Amino acid sequence: MIGFAKARALRGAAAGVCAAASLGAVAHADEAVSHEFTYKADVMGPISGGPSKSGRFLDNLDLKADLDLDKAAGWSGASAHIHVLNNSGGRPNEVAGTLQGIDNIEVARARTRLYELWVQQDFAGGHANVRAGLYDLNSEFYSTAASGLLMAPPFGVGSELASTGPNGPSIFPSTTLAVRLHVEGARGYVQGAVLNADASTLGDPHGVDMGLDRGALTIVEGGLKGSTRLAVGAWRYTLKQDDIRDLDAVGKPVRRTAQGAYVLAEHAFTPEDAPGAQVKGFLRAGLADGDTTPYRGGWQAGLLVEHVFEARPDSAFSVGVEQGFLSSKARANAADAGVNSARAESSLEITYSDRLTKRLKIQPDLQVFRRPGGDQQARDEVIAGLRLIFDLS
Repeated sequence: MIGFAKARALRGAAAGVCAAASLGAVAHADEAVSHEFTYKADVMGPISGGPSKSGRFLDNLDLKADLDLDKAAGWSGASAHIHVLNNSGGRPNEVAGTLQGIDNIEVARARTRLYELWVQQDFAGGHANVRAGLYDLNSEFYSTAASGLLMAPPFGVGSELASTGPNGPSIFPSTTLAVRLHVEGARGYVQGAVLNADASTLGDPHGVDMGLDRGALTIVEGGLKGSTRLAVGAWRYTLKQDDIRDLDAVGKPVRRTAQGAYVLAEHAFTPEDAPGAQVKGFLRAGLADGDTTPYRGGWQAGLLVEHVFEARPDSAFSVGVEQGFLSSKARANAADAGVNSARAESSLEITYSDRLTKRLKIQPDLQVFRRPGGDQQARDEVIAGLRLIFDLS
């Protein structure tokens, strides 16, 4: 089994956590504050093909609040957001042994964190805004709403980006200080951000990193919007990162430029106001340098069907497929450890979500992995899971 960067790859979970259907922000039109409390409880684990067949319980509590600063303090065009996150429970991927993870609320360290705390200022008649503070990169970059129901981390953000940086980029579960600019027109948008390269927030062992001693992560994305959304993005670290294999003359890792790019597409196959099921599709692909991350690239594709059954307006079904391609250096490292590594780890996920009561949703999930752990000799592995989502607002 290839053991590199598993904890960092698991951090590609943000879109599954942040882009999943919201369970009811509470607010009145004339109120300055809205809030949302959501609790997720999962049981997830291998049922076939893995090194063992056992499940793990894990959970995720989101406490969010948004403040309209115009209504609260007369600050025109300004708003603020706070998001406190608590995760506890087991780590099912330690049983499954995949490279990219199986559950988008799994964390390496169970604890309470201040996940986001930012202020946003609108200008240019609402066509542009600046956001500054503790910020989740994947809430707006490398993100597709149509993949939000899927639970496997690669459908949140590509592993070739999720596995970068000193402590992973500013995505679930640890964010960092950032400044983001967003500008949009009638048909398209462009956005860019500069983020501290060392993701660490309140609740992490070292708290918020207020400096830029490890440099910054810069990212830009632009695209067209509408029933078909097309976008392209690129990212780069300002300071060089350790090569995962090459050493210099004194035995230290050679320093390399960490960078990459991605493309994504989303399409609504049915009009939003059409009766019956709403069908959306997504396709994404990314590439990285392959020197500073175990992944050379990857791709994800899938479908989301909402309002599956006429009598059940909250019913939703999603299917996704993905591959994470290992770099030649990562495969060489695996060979040194006696592992006959594959070129890629691949998976298929099928999931369904529905509301049982006003405050409870249920979501069974099934995943099938091809060459789990990047091991050429590993048997196909089947993962089963069940998620309960409680609206506590």
